[in-house]
Amino acid sequence: MLFSSLLLGALHAMVPLTMTATGEILSERAGVVNIGLEGILLLSAFGAVVGAEAGGPLAGLVVGLGVGAILGLIHGVIAVYFRGDQIISGVGINILALGLVAIGIVWQWGVAGFHQVDRALRIPHLVTPLGSMSPMVIVTVLLAALTYYLIHHTNLGLQIQAVGENPAAADAAGVRVERVRLFGAVYAGALAGLAGAYLSIDWLATITRNLPAGRGFIALATVVFSRLNPFLAVVGGLIFGFFDGLGLLASTSREITQVVPYQFIQMLPYVVTLLVVTGVIGRARFPAASGQPYRRE
Repeated sequence: MLFSSLLLGALHAMVPLTMTATGEILSERAGVVNIGLEGILLLSAFGAVVGAEAGGPLAGLVVGLGVGAILGLIHGVIAVYFRGDQIISGVGINILALGLVAIGIVWQWGVAGFHQVDRALRIPHLVTPLGSMSPMVIVTVLLAALTYYLIHHTNLGLQIQAVGENPAAADAAGVRVERVRLFGAVYAGALAGLAGAYLSIDWLATITRNLPAGRGFIALATVVFSRLNPFLAVVGGLIFGFFDGLGLLASTSREITQVVPYQFIQMLPYVVTLLVVTGVIGRARFPAASGQPYRRE
């Protein structure tokens, strides 16, 4: 029983991390870095709840994905066409999300900082031998496989890798560098948006002004851990998700919290993230032109 709960918890906690990291892997392959994933998760989660209450859980997923894609588009336009600083753009998205969602919760529901999602609006779960499991777990693995195939086995994937490594050479070969990079930014935003929708109308069934709780940054750590391989992002998501789920499960156990304060238990996924990234970051190789704006000469 405990093993089933831990495994299901790890699978459900893996979804937002792996899904967000998978999109960011493709974006960074194309040379666009987005540290605004935390903000995209939060704004998409808010939009998904509004959409679900208006048209059901499927509408919520579509709205969440759309909000993420729009934010990815904005970041992409700033980074690719305006050649803005990608770090500043990402930080701006995070700050914007914190303010807009805090105000939006008050404006939409008349409460400060917290709104519970009706169970009828949650995504229907699958019945498995382990228990009730969200179909988004399967969707996440399929998206990782699709992204891997797209990067390594399609012409578009070759273009994505080319503009990330040497955009000038890719441009000389006839590749539309700006369009490919913009596609990567929108793709990353869309997957982060879908992950945000999952957080609010499925797994946690709530919207708060700090709902992602650092998961956008853990997703960035998962990108480093994966060395830009979507399949390794699934493994990384499971590792971090296990400790995330363990922390949530342990923090609800009175026997454990009487011995160890629940705040220390909830620190587990972040401590593990630091340890794993510290061991991997020196060996991870990123595209040569990652994070650098391309200026045609």
